[in-house]
Amino acid sequence: MKLLIVIDMQNDFIDGALGTAEAVKIVPAVADKLAARRSEGWKVLFTRDTHGADYLDTQEGRRLSVPHCIWGTEGWQITSSLEVGEAALVDKPTFGSLDLAEAAANLGEPEEIELVGLCTDICVISNAMILKARFPEARVLVDAACCAGVTPESHENALKAMGVCQVDVI
Repeated sequence: MKLLIVIDMQNDFIDGALGTAEAVKIVPAVADKLAARRSEGWKVLFTRDTHGADYLDTQEGRRLSVPHCIWGTEGWQITSSLEVGEAALVDKPTFGSLDLAEAAANLGEPEEIELVGLCTDICVISNAMILKARFPEARVLVDAACCAGVTPESHENALKAMGVCQVDVI
């Protein structure tokens, strides 16, 4: 099985509370990748960064005091530029998600897992490492053109770190 995982392509990370110009720029490439992988028969999972009204009282909120991706808000929604369709959605309260790895396992034994989305240097790298640990024989790859980091520099640093950990960067 081949699996595309779309990480946190939510309004708050694109043009909302934590949006960046780089995030806005990758949306068309992610939409194209999603359509291509579906036409090739790949399975698809989406993640949503998900916080509650108490976000500022959490460890993350105390370190990043910008409320974002609050459950049920417009900022929490996946951008309307991407077709979620029948894909499973995994809500995750932290950067990396063990639930995502289990959702992937429930779809079958993946031979290839591709990640795209936001942010390269936080949630993409965290989930790539979890997936590599859960599926050590699967090829895990990240499409650099379909990801954006907090900054261009941190994006590049994350890509280099993933490469050292045998995540293929394309």
